[in-house]
Amino acid sequence: MSAVQQMLRADQSLSLLGINVVNETSGSGVATMLVTEEMANGHQICHGGLVFSLADTVFAIAANAVNAGTVTSESSISYLAPARVGDLLVADANVTYETDRRVIVDVTVRIGEATVALYRGFGRTIKPQRA
Repeated sequence: MSAVQQMLRADQSLSLLGINVVNETSGSGVATMLVTEEMANGHQICHGGLVFSLADTVFAIAANAVNAGTVTSESSISYLAPARVGDLLVADANVTYETDRRVIVDVTVRIGEATVALYRGFGRTIKPQRA
């Protein structure tokens, strides 16, 4: 089992948020999330923190595919369009920079062809925890 598969198996937030991993390859990943009524904020659009969670999840997939044990050390997101209840968000991540302990990953979140958000995450590989 790969490091990414182990990480995903232990991630309890995926089922809570309804995030489905579609693809995981070396340095990239794709995941989806259907916007439900419970995800809508007071403006009746998907809460930005949930869009961020989807983007950060697919960041982790791409980053850990090249450097196992990588966590987000810094990130930013720009929201370009709203997502509404019933929309299927698709997040596509690609590693754009890597060394043995650092990665930069760019993520695009879309609904169909429309871009909802652009995320850039910086990752740092951490030491494994001792049992």
